[in-house]
Amino acid sequence: MILSQRSQVISALGIVMILTWGSSFYLLAVLAEPIRLETGWGAGAVTAGVSLALLASGLASGWVGRLIQRDGGRRVLAGGITLIAAGLVLLGLSRSLPVYLVAWAVIGLGMAGALYDAAFSTLGRIYGREARSAITTLTLWGGFASTVCWPVSAFLVELVGWRGTCFAYAALNLGVCLPLCWIVLPRVPPVLTVATPDPALPVPASQYGLRFWCLAIAGAMLAMVSSIWSVHLITIMTAQGYALAAAVALGTLIGPAQVGARVLEMMGRGRHHPIWTMMASTGLVLLGFLGLVLEIPASAALVAYGAGNGLWSIARGALPLSIFAPEDYALIMGRLAGPVLVASAVAPLLGALLIQHYGAAAMLWVLMMGAVVPVAAAVILYWDILRDRQIHSL
Repeated sequence: MILSQRSQVISALGIVMILTWGSSFYLLAVLAEPIRLETGWGAGAVTAGVSLALLASGLASGWVGRLIQRDGGRRVLAGGITLIAAGLVLLGLSRSLPVYLVAWAVIGLGMAGALYDAAFSTLGRIYGREARSAITTLTLWGGFASTVCWPVSAFLVELVGWRGTCFAYAALNLGVCLPLCWIVLPRVPPVLTVATPDPALPVPASQYGLRFWCLAIAGAMLAMVSSIWSVHLITIMTAQGYALAAAVALGTLIGPAQVGARVLEMMGRGRHHPIWTMMASTGLVLLGFLGLVLEIPASAALVAYGAGNGLWSIARGALPLSIFAPEDYALIMGRLAGPVLVASAVAPLLGALLIQHYGAAAMLWVLMMGAVVPVAAAVILYWDILRDRQIHSL
């Protein structure tokens, strides 16, 4: 069966998301210990690479958004993939900590042009307001990045070592991801149409103050909470009295909950306004941490958290399509990505310092209070949209 052009684009980007996420953000989950054992560098120094990559990605994201808005995503994604591959080669060759960190900075620049935000912007640039279903489907593909790449990474480490694993992923990026983007994505993006200055239409970039900051604050706080939780989950759960094996088993519930929530969202076929997706997402994340604080069954709390986290991946891509002028989508996505990625970069260190000084139990309360902020931002955004009569079926 011959896939439609739209299906080809989504499928190609789906494969790209699995491999680029797996060879960048998720890479150290498997490689950190082999790197530490071979080099003798401290665990903090090794994991600092990802924080540096996220920081570099956040600083470059606004520039990436402007490029995609102007020229489309084909060259930007191709450039991001090439940078990730170059960084991986440098990572595999690194013999000193400074070179190792420079390699991660290069990977981070590639992440700005090759992960979700760039892919969402590319889909928005191609399909305009019709990109919502494509974004939802793409998050399903991306949800399998760790599921696919962690076993592959473990196999490669056993077979060729951690350096060989970096070289293998560089080859996959250049041999699979780069041709997919270059061949499948449109060479010439559609012509942007300028929105009519009608107050009933989504606002243009020059007027997006409150809405932009609601999304930016919610995104940055959710990124911070998620990063702290993903890094320190085992520490916090074992401090709550769970055995290590039980804490690990509970943590594995998050991934399936994320994918399950995205499937349910996709089954809705876009019949509801994406503000509801944001409200469900932020509410479920808060419910998850509240449940842990109140000591309800941790399995239910972590499923709620995972579902909320999964829905946020969709909301942050789909909601700007509905509340901003479509010709500004790539620009706005780039600007929204900046605070999110910077928050993700500093969160693990911040979490470690808070746990060190105040303990794991206090950290759980901090996470719960932090999760209140995105809920408040979602409620403010809802009322702002309702006031402007943007939602027709509330």
